[in-house]
Amino acid sequence: MSQKLFEINPDLDRKALAKQFAVNKRIQIRDVLTRETAEEIRMILSKQTQWGMAMKAGSDNPTGADQVRAEALKTQEGQQQLQQLAQASHEAAAKGDYAFRYAHYSLVEAYLEKWNEGGPHDLILEYLNAEDFLQLVREVTGINELIKADGQATLYAPQHFLAQHTDSHVGEGWRVAYVMNFAIDDWKPDWGGYLNFFDEDGDIIQGFKPRFNALNLFAVPQAHGVSYVPPFAPLGRLAITGWLRDQ
Repeated sequence: MSQKLFEINPDLDRKALAKQFAVNKRIQIRDVLTRETAEEIRMILSKQTQWGMAMKAGSDNPTGADQVRAEALKTQEGQQQLQQLAQASHEAAAKGDYAFRYAHYSLVEAYLEKWNEGGPHDLILEYLNAEDFLQLVREVTGINELIKADGQATLYAPQHFLAQHTDSHVGEGWRVAYVMNFAIDDWKPDWGGYLNFFDEDGDIIQGFKPRFNALNLFAVPQAHGVSYVPPFAPLGRLAITGWLRDQ
């Protein structure tokens, strides 16, 4: 593994980024990390991550996901649970209820429960909570009260999606949602996986491509979702996602 795992691009124009964020309280920052470290993280996500599954069927509550861990997926019982959850999320989405389906690896649970103590996933979470990254987000968003970040690695493979919701958990300290993208460089629009923002009429008012080494930031709550990844998409949308908090 490279000696460098997470290095912020020193050439970012933070004042210009702050002006851009202030317009609609959202932004995509391209080339947020140095190329070397972004490629290292992509390798960790694609080759060294034991993916579980997160699914939800109904209720606008992202923290209420049903999860099947990677080790459980190797069992018959885990596969049965996965099929039941997949069917439930499908039915909920078909009715227009809140639902999602994607592969995930909780950085926070892994850190606290010592799944691989001192491993690369632990280091990524530590970098997300280091002053360099927190200060970058403070400067861009103008929210100086941010003190910590949670996080999960996510993989949106074919037939995965995240329905429209708002992230309204302000009482839990959520202030800014983030998505750090590590998809392949030449991600095609037809492969889905876009972070879309909606107005009150349900129209998409802005969409962010899952561009490699791009950091999406947006103040919460805002109506948003991740568009469906179709069966013909050849590769998954890799990312690290979560919320930056003031408590």
